[in-house]
Amino acid sequence: MLSSSAVPNVDAERILRLGRDACVTEAAALQDMAGRLGDAFVRAVSRILAIRGRVVVMGMGKSGHVGRKIAATLASTGTPAFFVHPAEASHGDLGMVTREDLVLALSNSGESSEITSLLPVLRREGVPLVALTGGLQSTLARHADLVLDCGVRREACPLNLAPTASTTAQIAMGDALAVALLDARGFRAEDFARSHPGGALGRRLLTLVRDVMRRDEEVPRVPADARFSALMREMSAKAVGAAAVVDAEGRPLGIFTDGDLRRRIEAGSDLLALTAGELMHARPRTIALDALAADAAQLMEQHHITSVLVTDGEGKLVGIVHIGDLLRAKVI
Repeated sequence: MLSSSAVPNVDAERILRLGRDACVTEAAALQDMAGRLGDAFVRAVSRILAIRGRVVVMGMGKSGHVGRKIAATLASTGTPAFFVHPAEASHGDLGMVTREDLVLALSNSGESSEITSLLPVLRREGVPLVALTGGLQSTLARHADLVLDCGVRREACPLNLAPTASTTAQIAMGDALAVALLDARGFRAEDFARSHPGGALGRRLLTLVRDVMRRDEEVPRVPADARFSALMREMSAKAVGAAAVVDAEGRPLGIFTDGDLRRRIEAGSDLLALTAGELMHARPRTIALDALAADAAQLMEQHHITSVLVTDGEGKLVGIVHIGDLLRAKVI
């Protein structure tokens, strides 16, 4: 760690000005690029949709880092893609690319030697090439089937040297392609979740009520004519803080909760003289067996409750979901 004496004096106003200027410069670059999107972009999306293979992304240096991000975004949104380092491609990795693929090449100048050296081979093999470049008259642009203009007026770097606005433009162009492609493919939130099963979104969109609910003997239930003492024994035994009141066919008529018990005691009710049917809260909140567990969480939040009864297609009680079950499953 640097000692306080080793920390140089800083000009706070200059630091803020440079930071804000960088943001403004990059925002302006994206606005300019958005205005230039046209037929080439539409054709690029159509070309990618038409290929049987995968999108092979290439780029050197900072463009390579951006390329890896673009490949990952495409792959996670329904367009199979991977990144190939162009220098490694010259030493054997080009064998990963087939005629059914499409190469998406990134180079701000369009003259990166590691990429331009591959152009004759790609052309000879008939591999489609889409260029993301600011060099519209460059070697890469001349050899590409389609060119997406990612040029910027200047970098956000005060020296106008470090790739900053140009790499931001490349990222945005990659995101624009991914968004247009996922929409054209009819890609849904559920599809996104399937490629992110380990994440919170995946759990929310893939976990069903049936996966987290309590079932069979774990479900607290009593008939409508059950006495108060039987109702209390069932609630205590199942430890959910509630019990369903069901008819002879197993359909829920109501529910009685810890909260209902407190309210009855405060009102001075003669609990021992009442049946479950008289004590219950009618028309309980229910959810379908195959609904998303996230929907059960939303139902609990909306109605300020901690348990939801689960019913099958015939309206019969088959389970109960408690907020603790959702927490354990990391749905909430």
